[in-house]
Amino acid sequence: METNSKTVATALLIMDIQAGTMQMLDGALRAPLVNALQQAIHAARAASIPVIYVVVGFRQGFPEVSTYNKGFSALSQGGGIPGLVDPQPDPVVAPQPGDMIVTKRRVSAFAGSDLGVILRARRIDHLVLTGIATSGVVLSTVREAADKDFRLTVLSDACADRDPEVHSVLLGKVFPRQAEVVTVAEWTASLAG
Repeated sequence: METNSKTVATALLIMDIQAGTMQMLDGALRAPLVNALQQAIHAARAASIPVIYVVVGFRQGFPEVSTYNKGFSALSQGGGIPGLVDPQPDPVVAPQPGDMIVTKRRVSAFAGSDLGVILRARRIDHLVLTGIATSGVVLSTVREAADKDFRLTVLSDACADRDPEVHSVLLGKVFPRQAEVVTVAEWTASLAG
């Protein structure tokens, strides 16, 4: 792909696909999401596009979590959800050698992580986003990445949210203002063409 006669370097971000977040989805949402994620990962690897896994995690005892943070403080007081300490991607989308895992400390993929350093080092300026939840990590990362002047693509069927109405509004009305929103099939077809 070319933009202004400059080659655009792309990375696929698999965000918050870890045991605890996968448990938040019922089976009707989980199965198609896993299928879409696996297809996107396979296509990225086939096209030599880096796959970067972004997981949310904290140290034992959650010292990074302020009592003022409504979302994370509730998790830390209740002992958290599985996998927040020593976080790993869910085995259904297991990383392969050469893939990177980035740990973040807040909702956006950039917050409290070294993602920006990795992207700059590889001169990546196009991010393809997937993840749970559409209203969480995907929304926060779209907003922050757009402000950082990244070109953005959101893979609509490789994102999920417990609230289907919010998911639909974000994909249909909010994200298109800052990102291209396509299905995994449309994205993989564009890689071939």
